[in-house]
Amino acid sequence: MTLHQPPTTEHTYHWRLMRRAIERIDSDDGRDLTLEEIAAEMNLSPAHFQRIFSRWAGVSPKRFQQYLTLGHAKRLLDARFTTLDTAAEVGLSGGGRLHDLFLRWEAMSPGEFARKGAGLTVRYGWFDGPFGRMLAMATDRGLCGLAFAEETGDAAAYADMTARWPAATFLEDATAVRPHVEAAVSGRGETTLHLIGAPFQIKVWEALLSIPTGHVTTYGEIARAIGSPKAVRAVGTAVGRNPVSWLIPCHRALRKSGGLGGYHWGLPVKRALLAAEAAQTKL
Repeated sequence: MTLHQPPTTEHTYHWRLMRRAIERIDSDDGRDLTLEEIAAEMNLSPAHFQRIFSRWAGVSPKRFQQYLTLGHAKRLLDARFTTLDTAAEVGLSGGGRLHDLFLRWEAMSPGEFARKGAGLTVRYGWFDGPFGRMLAMATDRGLCGLAFAEETGDAAAYADMTARWPAATFLEDATAVRPHVEAAVSGRGETTLHLIGAPFQIKVWEALLSIPTGHVTTYGEIARAIGSPKAVRAVGTAVGRNPVSWLIPCHRALRKSGGLGGYHWGLPVKRALLAAEAAQTKL
């Protein structure tokens, strides 16, 4: 199958530029770079670079540097650690959303999941998003997949997502999927999620949905919250198999030590997601 390749648009251009800048800032010798030095490496004037970066991140490059330091994950755990029981008690269940996005979700039944998508039609499209190229997939019941392709490449992202439901029928239809993506990117309106996974995975993804924007939790805390405190490794695997990245915020799960852990679509994207949310919530 030939994947659709739309032209690079402004969002993706800015993300690729920011991706290079973030990688440079986050390098061993990059955290003390001045605005002028970073801009020169990006082949831009300091004023132009500052303007583009601030428009994308919501904060200056210097402030973003602070969010990307190695100690930031540990500070997040100290300052913004979320106990999931508490989150539920104060009405944050379902509140793990970006830009105050309202999510409504329903899960596929275990029997439906066991059929590996047989009889299910999944429409998909490629879109330009704030973190680069996105592959979005939806059934008639809602958005079921959202993948970042900048680190993996289009072909790998497509193969990864379609392999999750091998018996489904996949149709390229960006028009049908676009309303879900626009709601997610703009933060306006409601996005309905159709969670397609095994029962244990669904429980983990439900827990992720209770982590509010700008907060984090640990894999162990998720395991405890779903009633399987010894299943930390299995929780980590389920987090990595989350099919709806960003909206189901698997990037907010960290190791107890304060390490970032893994991220299915690349650690640079995870670091950028956490830093962007920290900027949004003024941590």
